Amino acid sequence: MTVSGEHCPVLLQKVLEIFERSTIAQHSDGWILDGTFGRGGHSRALLNHFPNLNVLALDKDTAAIEYGQSLGLKQLHLLHDSFAHLSDVVGARKVGGVLLDLGVSSPQLDTAERGFSFSKLGPLDMRMNQGQKLTAADLLRTKTEKELADIFFYYGEERKSRRIARQIVQNRSAFQTTTDLAQLVQRCVPTKFGQIHPATRVFQALRIAVNDELKELEQGLQQALSVLQPGGALVVISFHSLEDRIVKHFFKQTRPFWQEVSLKPLMACQEECQENPRARSAKLRFGLRNDEKFLT
Repeated sequence: MTVSGEHCPVLLQKVLEIFERSTIAQHSDGWILDGTFGRGGHSRALLNHFPNLNVLALDKDTAAIEYGQSLGLKQLHLLHDSFAHLSDVVGARKVGGVLLDLGVSSPQLDTAERGFSFSKLGPLDMRMNQGQKLTAADLLRTKTEKELADIFFYYGEERKSRRIARQIVQNRSAFQTTTDLAQLVQRCVPTKFGQIHPATRVFQALRIAVNDELKELEQGLQQALSVLQPGGALVVISFHSLEDRIVKHFFKQTRPFWQEVSLKPLMACQEECQENPRARSAKLRFGLRNDEKFLT
């Protein structure tokens, strides 16, 4: 099921169930911070489910903010910013919930000009914030062979990282577009039937590096803990092992500040995976805040 007929938010029912158990369900005028608005599927569903709720929605992507503004929802408050800055955004206010739906959004993947997809001809961009200067093309043009290999290995868990980096450095002038890069990677990494496209991990790694995603996640998690009310819920949906590892470690390290945490990640059911293929790799972890003081 979709909220608008065009976008299907991942693990929506589980998200709603968790916030039902939080302080949000007990207060008629609560606030939730959606740190990754995207096309607003989760935000709109939360507003429908909790009629008196206000949602403060952040996104680094100006296209997402413009789309949210076009909805004309009075209880939806939008801000062009990263969730890595959410404590500055919230200020002295405490919120009843924080939701982070990580990774690239479907509209970003589907828009060739944004350069996120290896299956669409576009520039090697990959910026979530279009005002940012650094692009994927800049990284590919300026990084050394070792630096590129490290990016592919640590951010993409790509075993053939050195071979791919060597070919990129030797052929820097030979590729200008996403499909050029995808074809170069495909020549470096032989594939077997049923395996993911060989460029998948390289594109993931470049996107993470361009947008500094893992550092922003670590910052955002710490700040989310500091802005939650007692009984407030932090819900994080991740899509690859690097993100999930950081989230798992965060909840383990901050366990004294939670009255409850998910011991194992929650996953989408088979039916949801069939309706929304993006849900197949989604993992949800959550925590319900206690009243222990957290000093930043």
